[in-house]
Amino acid sequence: MRAVRIDRFGGPEVLNVVEVPDVEAGPEEVLVRVVASSVNPVDGKTREGAIGEGTPPLPMTLGWDVAGVVVDPGSSGLGVGERVIAMSHQLESGRGTWADLVALPASAVAAAPTALGLVDAATVPLAGLTASQTLDWLGITGGERLLVTGAAGAVGVLALQIARARGARVDALVSRPEQAQVVRGHGAEQVVLEPTALEERRYDAVFDTFGAFVTDAVADGGRYASIATQRGPVPDLSGRGVRTTVNQVREDGAGLADLAGLIDRGALRPRVEAVFGLHQVRAAAERFARGGLNGRIVLSL
Repeated sequence: MRAVRIDRFGGPEVLNVVEVPDVEAGPEEVLVRVVASSVNPVDGKTREGAIGEGTPPLPMTLGWDVAGVVVDPGSSGLGVGERVIAMSHQLESGRGTWADLVALPASAVAAAPTALGLVDAATVPLAGLTASQTLDWLGITGGERLLVTGAAGAVGVLALQIARARGARVDALVSRPEQAQVVRGHGAEQVVLEPTALEERRYDAVFDTFGAFVTDAVADGGRYASIATQRGPVPDLSGRGVRTTVNQVREDGAGLADLAGLIDRGALRPRVEAVFGLHQVRAAAERFARGGLNGRIVLSL
């Protein structure tokens, strides 16, 4: 089977499509033929060697997202040929998804949304679980006011929609004027371009996707979650009764099933910027690195 592997760290030039032995499903695993995956920031950081001690050994196959069809369901209860989505925590398991086949824990796999093709569905797992699990920690409830920083990004735009589906009132901090229309179209009430324009202590909770650390915006007794692990911990806000965390994503098939339900109800709309074939993986990485994206970069196998 084909897989995108690296045997050294560097730029997109170290990405190679190579032939590797077929994988087989182990106990409590599902074997999936990958139809599409997507490019995430963690893929570039891993390729560059920027992760540090948490990097799997070389050579390694990259990729976290999966949208595909079941080849061997094992004891999962899924059917052969069933359309599924999944997220593989590549840094913990070394199990990359930029390959023709991937064996994943059954607990990490969910039926794909029926309202999307697999190319679009491939954009959901990592970003969607990061968004939903962080919102779970924040404990967002109906009527609360949430600020999402970087709300036009891959995680931010999904967090905005999921929070709206949970009944929250959501404001957005974005970096470019053209992003304001995007986030308003997904339900943001107030859109701010500069952190200095945020009203102090206005929000019950803040979901910080890029390490903005706009801590004055959270109300006393509120919650502040960051997913920008590279920026370090959130400043200590315990003196104001504010709980803080830097949240890290985990594999979660049940969570993916919930996201698929939101998609099928029309409450969650993923976005695709461009689709590249597997042998165009270097071009896909280069396009991702240039930024200015209005959606996700997808690898179609």
